This record gives sequence, C-alpha cells and structure tokens, in this order.
Amino acid sequence: MANIAIPLPARQVSRVRQAVGQVRRYPVVPLTILMVFLIIPAIFADVITDNWLYDPLSGKVSERLIPPAWEEGGSMDHIFGTDKLGYDILSRVIHGSRVSLMVAGISIFTGGFVGITLGLMAGYFGGWWDHIVMRLVDVKLSIQSVLLALVLVGVMGPGLHTVIIVIALVLWVRYARLIRGETLALKDRDFVLRAKVNGASTFRILTRHLFPNTVNTIIVLATLEVGQVILLEASLSFLGVGIPRPTPAWGLMVADGRDLVVRAWWVAFFPGMAIVLTVLSMNLLGDWLRDKLDPKLRNA
Repeated sequence: MANIAIPLPARQVSRVRQAVGQVRRYPVVPLTILMVFLIIPAIFADVITDNWLYDPLSGKVSERLIPPAWEEGGSMDHIFGTDKLGYDILSRVIHGSRVSLMVAGISIFTGGFVGITLGLMAGYFGGWWDHIVMRLVDVKLSIQSVLLALVLVGVMGPGLHTVIIVIALVLWVRYARLIRGETLALKDRDFVLRAKVNGASTFRILTRHLFPNTVNTIIVLATLEVGQVILLEASLSFLGVGIPRPTPAWGLMVADGRDLVVRAWWVAFFPGMAIVLTVLSMNLLGDWLRDKLDPKLRNA
C-alpha cells in the first residue's frame, strides 16, 4: 500500500523557525556568542594561552593528532586535541579570533571610509563624478574576489596586509552603491535646500546634513559585513592565498584538517564551528539592528 503524506495542521509551526524568530527579536544570544567566541578570546588571547594553554606557534610532533579530552586517548592538556604538527587546537582557535577581528575591523573601516566618501560625492554632485564612481563600481563587480586576491598575492606576496587590501577593495563597492542611493533620496529634501540657501558649504552639507542621515544604514551594513568578511578571509586562507602559515587563522586550520576528516575530525571541526557561530551571530545581530533602526520595519 502506497504511503500517503498527511499534512500537518497549520498551528504546528516549526519550532526551529520560532526559535530563530525569538533570537532575531532579542540579541542576547548572538551577543553572548560573539563575546565568547570572538571578542573576549581576541582581547585576552595572550593571557589565556600564557597561563592555561599552549603556545599556538609551538607544536610537538610527538603529540600530533591527539583527540579531544572526552575522546579515548585524549588529554586535558589539549582539550580540543592537536593537529598533524602537534599544535594545540584550542590555542589556535583563540588566537584565530584575534586575526579574524583584526581583519574585519581594519578592512571594514578602510573599505567603508572609501565607499561612503565616494557614495556621498557621487549622489550629491551627480554628472561626470557619478559616472566615474559607478563605472569604477562596474569594473570591480566584473572582477571575482578570489581572482583579485590571486593577482595581489602574486604582486605583494601572501600576508595579513594582502588579505585586508583585498577585502577592502571588495567592501567599498557595497558602501558606495548604498550610500549613493541614500544621498540621491536625501539631497532634494527641505533641510538640505535650506542649508544651501543659508550659505552652507558643500563640505558642511555632506558631513553635517547628509552623512548623519545615513549612519543607521552604515551601522547595519557594517554589522552584516563582519560575518561576510570573516567568511571571505577564511575562504582565502583555505585556498592558500590568505593568511600564511604558521599564523593561526580559522580558514587555514580548516584547510589543514580537510584531509583528516575521517581519522581526526576535530582538526577541522572546531575552527569550522567558530566560523559558523560567529557569522551566524553577526547576521542575526545585523537583522535585529535593521529592525530597530529602520522606522518602517520598527512600525510594522
């Protein structure tokens, strides 16, 4: 007899969907995850590893591939186990959070500053300036990020500075397009026209009237971009064009463990979970900020 699918009643909504909705309404969970997995480890990485754990750059081949403490053959000396070179995984995950936070902070600030400046000027002045900025945006969008990273690595060499430059070149386009659209909608508003009549300079109009009205949008975009930056940095490191060895980076640790998934699953699992939890938390926090800062969504 063929199986007949019986539809569930409408009131039996997925508990997972309800839980995600509650998390989006209250940012306590994503903030807690960020504090535990990103901010606190990044700030106190040296203190934690110097007093309780091992040096993330010092490994012993005799202690390679030790399983986590709760697995058979594990040890409390290496709670998350060790990798194929004997590095302590927990120490490297903690120091990897510092690398991720540094890359995210510098690249978002740099790319955001360039993109916001160009977007304000393109939206306010229009004309040839707008055409130049938008053509630069089109050129960047036509170049794949990984290909750009490969070119820069060939010119500058792999390293932290190369990753930051690549990510900043990716991010400025998003800020420029978004802020240009906001500026086009604001520049003909009454408060801007009154400022012009009162003799306000162009610089004052851009910095005191237009920019403050885009701050909410910038905050939400920057929050959402943190997760994307961490994911992009991990992807570049995974492909070998990002953070060089032996610097502890989450993407690099996942790459080191991809061939050991069957016999030593912990090598790639723990840095991978750090990436997943951090990116998910930043996206949920960004959604919550968008709901709170956007008047239309807040009223709804």
